[in-house]
Amino acid sequence: MASLPFPESTKETRLVGIARLATHGESLREGHDVEYFTLPVRSLLNRCTSARMPFTWTINPYRGCEFACKYCYARYTHEFMEMRDGVDFERKIYVKEHAADLLRQELRQVKMGESIAMGTATDPYQPSERRYEVTRAILEEFSRRHSYELGIVTKSNLVVRDIDLLQKVAEHNQLFVNLTITTLDCDLARILEPRAPRPDLRMETVRKLNEAGVNAGVICAPVLPGITDSSRDLEALVKATAAAGGKYIYANPLFLKPCSAAIFLPFLEKQFPHLAQSYRERFSKKAFLPQAYHKRISQLMAHLRQKHSIGGNRQRYGERLELTKRSEEQLALF
Repeated sequence: MASLPFPESTKETRLVGIARLATHGESLREGHDVEYFTLPVRSLLNRCTSARMPFTWTINPYRGCEFACKYCYARYTHEFMEMRDGVDFERKIYVKEHAADLLRQELRQVKMGESIAMGTATDPYQPSERRYEVTRAILEEFSRRHSYELGIVTKSNLVVRDIDLLQKVAEHNQLFVNLTITTLDCDLARILEPRAPRPDLRMETVRKLNEAGVNAGVICAPVLPGITDSSRDLEALVKATAAAGGKYIYANPLFLKPCSAAIFLPFLEKQFPHLAQSYRERFSKKAFLPQAYHKRISQLMAHLRQKHSIGGNRQRYGERLELTKRSEEQLALF
């Protein structure tokens, strides 16, 4: 098994941290332009230092995400491994080694009242999870623990595979599973999120989880101006979430880092050429949309939640998420 070769420009540079560890990764397999590598990490639990985030700790079982969402903000995380091509994020997936063992050692750092979010920079139920089961191993560790607060974010219906474990985790811990659904239009979703499960499968997952006693809701993020932000489309999503028994739904507008813009803007030129210039102007100097846009989406979602009798404040975790929706920064949960 061969280690991943790095670009010529980095060979003479002394790599440190995660970049150096990545060079020691062993190739596991390949599939439809995707390569999988081991990642010998030294830590699984990461402290979140932003006061705006509704959680204290994050867990990402993998580095990179095969779903290839065109708007994905997390592409920058591969830059820490000296990979500057944004496409590498969806084609070179790193599988963290000994995740459960590391978590077992590190959970002693978590204090009462501190929450943990899993899936902030990679989907914990992307296709690689079917084979490597890193996320399942992590849940098995949590199922033996008490009094933790855990939130999981995913676009995948694969999460229903672990309903048995999620139920065990929820018996003695506070648990919420967040399904990210940007649109109910399957054709549009296939363009925006090429390898992610269909939105109807995700909404059905919300129903199945809640019927099994696992608290689940919907994240509508990012909201894309001129593409997914019409009142009709957002209301359809809120209505469907309520019908599925979702505990909450909230939305946040697009947040576009330079590495993500390098993928997303050319995509717009091809798929939505009439919007491309507007996006380039909006994001030419800032990664965030104007506060007025955030306010409009926030007010619209509040109205729709009230209309369809669904909230973001029925549970403690939901309250934390709801409080952040007015932030200028898109949540790292997405």
